[in-house]
Amino acid sequence: MAKKSAKTSPDLRRRIFEAALPDVAFDGWTDEVLARAARKLKLDDDAVDEAFPKGPVSMAEYFGEWADEKMLEKLNPKKLGEMRIRDRVAFCVRTRLELLVPHRQALSSALAFLAMPPRNLLLPKMVWRTADAIWRACGDTSTDYNHYTKRLLLSGVQTSTALYWLNDKSDSFEKTWTFLGRRIDDVMKIGGAIGKLKSGAEKAKEKAKEKVKKAGARSGK
Repeated sequence: MAKKSAKTSPDLRRRIFEAALPDVAFDGWTDEVLARAARKLKLDDDAVDEAFPKGPVSMAEYFGEWADEKMLEKLNPKKLGEMRIRDRVAFCVRTRLELLVPHRQALSSALAFLAMPPRNLLLPKMVWRTADAIWRACGDTSTDYNHYTKRLLLSGVQTSTALYWLNDKSDSFEKTWTFLGRRIDDVMKIGGAIGKLKSGAEKAKEKAKEKVKKAGARSGK
């Protein structure tokens, strides 16, 4: 049978990644795993280069995108809309981890693989992208400082919760969900405090402007 062209599938990366994923847990993020996935799908070598230009590094980075896509596919916008913001965020983080349950070893090996320089520069980008996807799914449309504050704080929640989850041996990961709840509560408190400080600073700035304006008006008389 002739091998398929690299350009015949619009979801090429996803297909190759999902074919490679079962082997990653045992063999790690390697060129051989990618090549094996291509053979399973009867794709030529160029297909791998097109889908993952940097080989295993690109594949490991795509793991985060793939998990985000699976999470978004699973979420029900109507159900999310009925929740409090705090519960929406927690539900998204939990949903993403639950989808990764069959791939815990692959995630663990991906984190170890990406922790090595210079690949470690990709991790913050990947975590931020997930935080952005979650906040957008939760209906966040902020463009001011809140946009960055929310994602920065959630990035910390995601990282700590994922590491806790990878080592959690409790039934149905109940300890992880309790840990996640505490972390979300902490973040909401911090976010609220930052918001108050920002609001106070803006009010003080406006008062200062008003005083300068009045002083100028009096001096002009």
